[in-house]
Amino acid sequence: MKLALTALALAACTHVVAQTPYPSTPQKPVSDNYHGTVVVDPYRWMEDMKSAEFQGWLRSQADYAKASLAQIPGRAALRERLGQLADAGESTGGYEIVAGKLFYMKRAPGQNQSRLWVRAGVEGVDRELLDPNNIAGEPGKHAIDWYTPSPDGRLLAVGLSSGGSENSVLRVLEVASGKFLGEAIAYTGLNQYGVAWFKDISGFAYNRHPADERYNKSAVFMHKLGQDPSKDQPLFGWEVSAKEKFAIADLPYVYLSKGSRWALAEVLHGDAVERSYWVAPADQLHLGAATPWRRIISPADKITQAVISGDQVYALSQKKASRRELLSLDLRAKTTLFRGVLPAGESVLQHVSVADDAVYVKALDAGVSKLWRVAKKKGGAAVATVALPFEGTLREISPLAGGELLVLHEGWTQAPQSLVLNPGKAAAPARRVDVQKPNSLDTSGVQAKRVMVKSHDGVMVPLSILSSKSAPLDGKRPTVLSGYGAYGITQEPRFGATRLAWLERGGVLAICHVRGGGELGEDWHQGGYILTKQNTVSDFIACAEYLIANKYASPATLAGTGGSAGGITIGGAITQRPELFAAAQSAVSLSDMLRMEFTPNGAPNIAEFGTVSNPAHFKAMYAISPYHRVQDGRAYPAVIATTGANDPRVEAWEPGKLAARLQAANPESYKSKPVLLRVDFEGGHGMGSGVAQRLDETADVWSFFLWQFGDAGFQPKP
Repeated sequence: MKLALTALALAACTHVVAQTPYPSTPQKPVSDNYHGTVVVDPYRWMEDMKSAEFQGWLRSQADYAKASLAQIPGRAALRERLGQLADAGESTGGYEIVAGKLFYMKRAPGQNQSRLWVRAGVEGVDRELLDPNNIAGEPGKHAIDWYTPSPDGRLLAVGLSSGGSENSVLRVLEVASGKFLGEAIAYTGLNQYGVAWFKDISGFAYNRHPADERYNKSAVFMHKLGQDPSKDQPLFGWEVSAKEKFAIADLPYVYLSKGSRWALAEVLHGDAVERSYWVAPADQLHLGAATPWRRIISPADKITQAVISGDQVYALSQKKASRRELLSLDLRAKTTLFRGVLPAGESVLQHVSVADDAVYVKALDAGVSKLWRVAKKKGGAAVATVALPFEGTLREISPLAGGELLVLHEGWTQAPQSLVLNPGKAAAPARRVDVQKPNSLDTSGVQAKRVMVKSHDGVMVPLSILSSKSAPLDGKRPTVLSGYGAYGITQEPRFGATRLAWLERGGVLAICHVRGGGELGEDWHQGGYILTKQNTVSDFIACAEYLIANKYASPATLAGTGGSAGGITIGGAITQRPELFAAAQSAVSLSDMLRMEFTPNGAPNIAEFGTVSNPAHFKAMYAISPYHRVQDGRAYPAVIATTGANDPRVEAWEPGKLAARLQAANPESYKSKPVLLRVDFEGGHGMGSGVAQRLDETADVWSFFLWQFGDAGFQPKP
């Protein structure tokens, strides 16, 4: 399919907008005194999300948004095109290789949700194992949140939830028959890293939170197959042992590794980057709370990941180097003295995978993945770079027998490919396998480039730009700039088939790698973190100015978007420099920084955004909190705030408050620059959403942008 480039057709007259005033929103001011600063919150009442008043208001806003978006004539055709592109090929992920079996998630064309598959080896016959939307005797739509095969590949622990809630119920599936065993363990949504199966397959260790909590006060329990979960014995975590004290936001996990006599316990301290680790003899886990755990890593060691292999622990440390180094610890020595294995360099070390003969380290180098192989042998480790077929991102790294690796590799313009690499043989070429079948899309007309943009303080910020090769730089391109910038998360090159629906219109998609992310190491993360969070917003603004100055777009054809923690980024940009943007999307966004910490997901996020109980933190948070920066009478871009009614991470009242405040600031803005609150009542934060839900939202948001850009094909009739 060749790109059909069409120029942006600007409407000859002022574009038509919503015809009716916004739904009424009550204001019930509540005042708080933060360290001598009084802050008035007119929409505190929304935080009671179960109230009939809030639910009624949410419905009225959702209906208003739906009616407004339905007026856009080009929306239906755009949605159809998105569907065609989404069904142009398969998508796979979540590779787990156990006992000669490959387990993975796959969505085939026409399917609305990824399903779980199993095949005999990498190139064997595959079989659909579980369709979450077609479970016998259990009607309704479900999503597979996580899964872990047993060491013999006979059983599978899987977390299932519905409505985008991420409220996983742990089930156990028999692989041969595809039937569930009797297990149904609730409150297991925190097992994003899976469970730890016992070597005799009699049960597993898993994380469970209390019924009245969502992210806090969790512990690891031991479950025996067939046992009543209420009788499961606590092993590690909140209030399990008087010896080890945990904070409410600590998230504990236990791992068991093939070929190792040790159990590794990991604790995430909320959303802090650094973690803590303990070890204990695996054959003593039956002691439960009395298990003799030995702490080997604390937050002061600044370890971001540790894995166990035999008697060795391999860890990524940023204590001495922002871009991290690989260390190892011999557990037989019973010390905490680490030795260097792979020194720090220009690349950012991101993830460690362990094979029988080597340790593999994925890194980020100038925006693309790099892979090192560290051989396991006495007298030091031999380090070699693993050749990759093109510049892109490694999404999956799964060791195979015989020293080979199964990887999933993709780029901005390269569709995902499943490849078998043989790192031990330098001359051996990559071998493509059909775990991920190639799609039929022709991206030869698309270009991706990476430029460095000077921010407000002289720091150079990476900006990735995707566009048609034939699109002129005339300042009229419909352009969407996105940004995130939190938790040290990197925005790596990823392929998106549906992006072509925008690019083939002559559009531009740009990703600003703002500080707060991890693209350039922990220093980059710390550069947009609590007291320095304004840099995240300023970097985004600098990238917007770059796109305008270099004639990719103009303020009339530029939209900004940010989601979740990226809500701070886009919210800050449109409240500080609204004149740069014609429109914006604030998606499932953290919008009220002063009240976030009092939500179920608030305590873990204090490590990333700060706390209002700290005067310095409060000052920095208040200065950039999107909801609090909106000013009456100031002209803002058109805004579409999107949320899921079941969102467990950023509750729907946060985007709701922002939309209400923007509507109140300019009550007549519906006539020129509307503010819409789009609500998915069967969705959450995005995890677990079906393809149709995601495409519907994309069609709505892009249509909204094109409407505001003045594209003649997207102007509602008067």
